[in-house]
Amino acid sequence: MISKGFSKPTERVERLKRMIVDATPYVESERAVLVTESYKETEGLSPILRRAKAVEKIFNNLPITIRPDELVVGAITKNPRSTEICPEFSYEWVAKEFETMATRVADPFEIPKETARELEEAFSYWDGKTTSALADSYMSQEAKDCMANGVFTVGNYFYGGVGHICVDYGKILKKGFRGIIAEVVEAMNRMDKKDTDYIKKQQFYNAVIISYNAAINFAHRYANKARELAAVELNPTRKAELLQIAANCDKVPENGSSNFYEACQSFWFIQIMVQIESNGHSISPGRFDQYMYPYLKADKGISKEFAQELVDCIWIKLNDINKTRDEISAQAFAGYAVFQNLCVGGQNEEGLDATNEVSYMCMEATAHVKLPAPSFSIRVWQGTPDEFLLRACEVARLGLGVPAMYNDEVIIPSLVNRGVSLRDARNYCIIGCVEPQCPNKTEGWHDAAFFNVAKILEITLNNGKVGNKQLGPVTGEMTSFKSIDDFYTAFKKQMEYFVYYLVEADNCVDYAHAERAPLPFLSAMVDDCIGRGKSVQEGGAIYNFTGPQAFGIADTGDSVYAIQKHVFEDKTITIEQLKAALDANFGACEETVACTSTSTMDATEMQIYEAVKKILSNAGSIDLADIQNQVISGFKASQSQVSGDFESIRRLLDNTPSFGNDIDEVDMVARKCAQLYCFEVEKYTNPRGGQFQAGIYPVSANVLFGKDVAALPNGRPAKKPLADGVSPRSGKDHSGPTAAANSVAKLDHFVASNGTLYNQKFLPSAVAGDTGLQNFSSVVRSYFDHKGMHVQFNVIDKQTLLAAQKDPQKYKDLVVRVAGYSAQFVVLAKEVQDDIISRTEHTL
Repeated sequence: MISKGFSKPTERVERLKRMIVDATPYVESERAVLVTESYKETEGLSPILRRAKAVEKIFNNLPITIRPDELVVGAITKNPRSTEICPEFSYEWVAKEFETMATRVADPFEIPKETARELEEAFSYWDGKTTSALADSYMSQEAKDCMANGVFTVGNYFYGGVGHICVDYGKILKKGFRGIIAEVVEAMNRMDKKDTDYIKKQQFYNAVIISYNAAINFAHRYANKARELAAVELNPTRKAELLQIAANCDKVPENGSSNFYEACQSFWFIQIMVQIESNGHSISPGRFDQYMYPYLKADKGISKEFAQELVDCIWIKLNDINKTRDEISAQAFAGYAVFQNLCVGGQNEEGLDATNEVSYMCMEATAHVKLPAPSFSIRVWQGTPDEFLLRACEVARLGLGVPAMYNDEVIIPSLVNRGVSLRDARNYCIIGCVEPQCPNKTEGWHDAAFFNVAKILEITLNNGKVGNKQLGPVTGEMTSFKSIDDFYTAFKKQMEYFVYYLVEADNCVDYAHAERAPLPFLSAMVDDCIGRGKSVQEGGAIYNFTGPQAFGIADTGDSVYAIQKHVFEDKTITIEQLKAALDANFGACEETVACTSTSTMDATEMQIYEAVKKILSNAGSIDLADIQNQVISGFKASQSQVSGDFESIRRLLDNTPSFGNDIDEVDMVARKCAQLYCFEVEKYTNPRGGQFQAGIYPVSANVLFGKDVAALPNGRPAKKPLADGVSPRSGKDHSGPTAAANSVAKLDHFVASNGTLYNQKFLPSAVAGDTGLQNFSSVVRSYFDHKGMHVQFNVIDKQTLLAAQKDPQKYKDLVVRVAGYSAQFVVLAKEVQDDIISRTEHTL
């Protein structure tokens, strides 16, 4: 393939993009006020009817906003790229950040004083009534201690609504919301009053009907708004556009779509309505090319150029949706991440290639818009056309970090292994970051927790302790290990203990959502909730999973291999020397070097100084300042010697062969450490009757939670970032991209069925020209042939990133891959920026 390049976006698309890039994110209060008013009015109703009535009130009263130039309309907020608050899930963290959210390190939002006042008034109702409060009441103190000490966090669903789902867009495009209501009425007519679940099913069906009638009215309100704007519009072209928008909103999503434009508008209404009902992120469009293509193919009256502009406008709208999180979670999800994963390519249910014209239009839209959303993904298999993969690589070398690429040859078998039918597995899409699932049939609870495997390693080496607290079981002092098998025995026991409490915490949150926040609007678009008469939160989906993800795999694998090699095989250092070096953080100066004045002396130094002072107080003329300096100089000299010894140990450990260089004996250790986590997780089930399944991906938590991890036996000092996903540690994959990919492929991706994440970084020169493009696609094919699950690329040089750090205003449009998502580089916290800069730059 000769590089095709990409066409230029229209002026309209450029203007809409600029609106997003230049927007100041605000917190808005309308939804919080409306949901609070509704809950006050419905105290005597069942939880699901209260949810339906709340959705009805919101859809009927949320402000209607049509922004200039828009062809596809519908907004959650008045201001671009802003957010509403959903206090029924949690609110305390918002109240604490009224004064600081605008200035915090990651993802700041402006909160006007009047908005804060309205929110504060709404929050006063919710004390003890949120899903977060209920989940907290269920959790044991042991689980809370684990979270407080950096072992894991279940913050996603603990503080927010349920997300990570792909609903049946295709059904709505075909049948409309009226079709859903008709399906519910039919199910109600089939009910047997002698069924013990009759009452609950009836409540669910009534809730769906209330929600969908309100949703239809929401679209009609947009039709009326468009007509109002058209009535005063002087530009005849824009007036005609507004009247067409009104006609579209009159028809869809109430009824099925008749053409491609209506399908685009219907799709967008579904996308925002799901997020209005619940503030869960990762509401993923899934296989956009599969359900949209029939409408493009049948639409003989649309030009190719206008169809492309409509897709471009959807890409812009996906960037208009935003979320705010608490300060800590914002660091873990740095970059205003919303994770709306849109996937193209791959196979159909029959096992035939599914690539079509819309697949390529999505690539063109990504090149036109150049913004973080959607989280654009492609599926690859042995039948993928070369042209498709090469075109995807051409998009990737634009430097946006997309598309992420997924291997059908691994993912389909891994889903079948979890009980998904072959046809459904072939139809998988990607949710959120990297999580595969069968669309519109699955409640996957992906991203259910971050689990810090490197922290488990640290706890194992400290006999179950974090600091002085006995957090885990007593499994033996590190110095008692006589072989690497002794370590593994202790490590496995610690893993068992902490995974148990991870599961407990997740299940507590799961119960809370089922009891207090069932989602009737969302549920009616997931099979087989209507057939079963229950929401997805109560187990209505065909497939039910919970997917917590691990990170720190490379750090753990390299550390365990370093112990194995240096302590038990080569015996270059003793276990006692290693423990001393770790305890001293390899002699890091801020923790071990004495200070130079009594005001900053540590406790031991002060005791000795005072003792010397007392002894010599009657010894005539004594220069106490000289005594002080001699004592401190002695301490510094002795500590300098110790520090030097520790530094030599650190260098030895740091130079140990590392994961990422295609060395079997090293890579197999990382594989084993990852398997210990995955196999332990899959032993458990959730309240919806589904299985826990492990993933290995970090979002950007590898930076945040690296701060909770002490020094490691791989030579990493305390508090430094951990490796991201299944990627090698930064700078340690020095044998080239193929060797690095081969190492990653040796991990057992089949058992990490909740997804794995592999980042690679290429210099732009490495993939330039037609030869570079061919080599680029060959790297992908090779990695997938070796059974890797996922890979994504940053194609950018270090100098550009450093320049963006120095002058962010000049680089507002710079988008990079962070983890399972892309973000504007300049909005990331500096420590996340530094982590991206430090990644190995590969050439081909």
